[in-house]
Amino acid sequence: MFEKQVGNGEDLLVALELNKIIWPDPGRSLKAESLPDMMTDPVADMLTRIRNANNIERPHTDMPATKLKVAIAQVLKDEGFILDYHLGKVTTLEAGGTEFVVGATVQDAKAVLRLDLKYGPDGEKVIRHIQRSSRPGRRYYLGSKDLRRVLNGLGISILSTSRGVMSDRQARKQGVGGEVLALVW
Repeated sequence: MFEKQVGNGEDLLVALELNKIIWPDPGRSLKAESLPDMMTDPVADMLTRIRNANNIERPHTDMPATKLKVAIAQVLKDEGFILDYHLGKVTTLEAGGTEFVVGATVQDAKAVLRLDLKYGPDGEKVIRHIQRSSRPGRRYYLGSKDLRRVLNGLGISILSTSRGVMSDRQARKQGVGGEVLALVW
């Protein structure tokens, strides 16, 4: 057993035993299953899930659903980067497996967004690069006149505007700017 004194002058004793953190107060024991499902950047999590599934050529990827993620998925579908997306829930089967059931809404608890990824006829990836542009620590905004084409029109920027989430092409047509959420090509 390894013991270590932590804190700035506090008498907090943390005992590390078999990769578990044990707090001195038994009412405050920290367990992995009791941690909240919080994340600081859900859009970056979505893009990472897409990137990882695309790298191993999975047919689809699942993620927790929010209105913003559904709007981003709609832009990716409209621009031809994914086949389709579905909202649903993952249910546990009696045999021990899980099943995706279509029909949930974003407001439902534990709603899941499933993206059907798109590949070429020879298995080539349609999404070659996807990255987060604006982050919680550094927001990145562009006016309608500052929007530039991504890779001479081969890619898109996904923007959050006052008229909703849209691609840079749609934003230029409508004459609006906004926060650049991601770049895709």
